[in-house]
Amino acid sequence: MGLTSVDTVLAIDAGNSKTDVAVVTAAGEVLATARGGGFRPPAVGVPAAMDALADPVERALTEAGVPRATHVSACLANADLPVEERELGAALAARGWGASVDVRNDTFAILRAGVPDPRGVAVVCGAGINCVGMRPDGTTARFPALGRLSGDWGGGWGLAEEALWHAARAEDGRGRPTALMRALPSHFGLPTMYALIEALHLGHVDPARRHELTPVLFATATAGDPVARSLIHRLAEEVTTMATVALTRLDLLTEQTPVLLGGSVLTSGHPQLNRDIRDLLTAHAPKAEIHVVKARPVLGAVLLGLDRVGAGAGAQGVARGFWERENSPA
Repeated sequence: MGLTSVDTVLAIDAGNSKTDVAVVTAAGEVLATARGGGFRPPAVGVPAAMDALADPVERALTEAGVPRATHVSACLANADLPVEERELGAALAARGWGASVDVRNDTFAILRAGVPDPRGVAVVCGAGINCVGMRPDGTTARFPALGRLSGDWGGGWGLAEEALWHAARAEDGRGRPTALMRALPSHFGLPTMYALIEALHLGHVDPARRHELTPVLFATATAGDPVARSLIHRLAEEVTTMATVALTRLDLLTEQTPVLLGGSVLTSGHPQLNRDIRDLLTAHAPKAEIHVVKARPVLGAVLLGLDRVGAGAGAQGVARGFWERENSPA
């Protein structure tokens, strides 16, 4: 794609809880940014999700003074399968926000934000867990990432569910003793696991609050509880397995290759989790270069867009510099 002085990228990073949008020139200059709410097509339908996306997109385009971008680079939650990427790409194209559109799963944004060129593997663990990999020639490796249906284990939600399972069995005698039996109900001001089970079942505690139990699990593991520590180790094994499989699929297992860790669980700095991941990856993928990515994922969407329009390293450096300044302490 030949560049002109007016070429622009509309970059979108749309997650379940929030959406970040940026309009960037082909030289990497950020003209405008905007933030909106979550992007949840499975819950509200594609048309309503696109309507919600329209608010931050149109604010950013207006602020940038750009009626329409040259290219739309969209990294979207819930774009888990190629067929979903195609459906969402068609819906974005119909909005007329750009002359061309690329849609990827939002995990690709975290990967691209953490590497100087589109080469590497990223494992992201937030509410769920996912892994993607890419090579500069466009070859990718990915997983459906649909939870247990597609063979996944882990993520903040999965860890909370496992912690509840072990704590319930410890209290009634079916399982190993664990401090989780007291720590989990105590988080909600309840005396026993039976009381917590009843409160969750009857809706007295909002089931959505189960995600609050993941930090409790980590704290219990830090205190030395063997059951909690075993769950943290199992997560490290899952991260290692996904990364190793992706590296193998891309024929990168024997090359020095970045492996990026992102998402709230993997960026929390838990000592055991960090140590176990490093030890396991060293054993199974000794050439892997592990990095934790804390950059805002919208940067990855920007860089993927700049890749697409043929912008060089200088433009990408300008864009990175903007977000480094945005993320630096005041």
